[in-house]
Amino acid sequence: MNQTISIRIPDDLKESLNEISMSEKRAVSEIVRDSLKRYLAIYRFRQLRGITLPFAEAQGILSDEDVFRMIS
Repeated sequence: MNQTISIRIPDDLKESLNEISMSEKRAVSEIVRDSLKRYLAIYRFRQLRGITLPFAEAQGILSDEDVFRMIS
């Protein structure tokens, strides 16, 4: 079920949203929904990364290069 929420944003942010909305021919609400989805995905990723990082470090995985080396 869809829910409606109201938020307050500064005028400059609203202007930017309107500009993007017009240039992409997308509704402001669609842009905000997509932005919120991306923010939540990044937030969840960072939480999971924080949980798994100690295990990776214990295995000597300290960088992206270490990961690529292990899976290559």
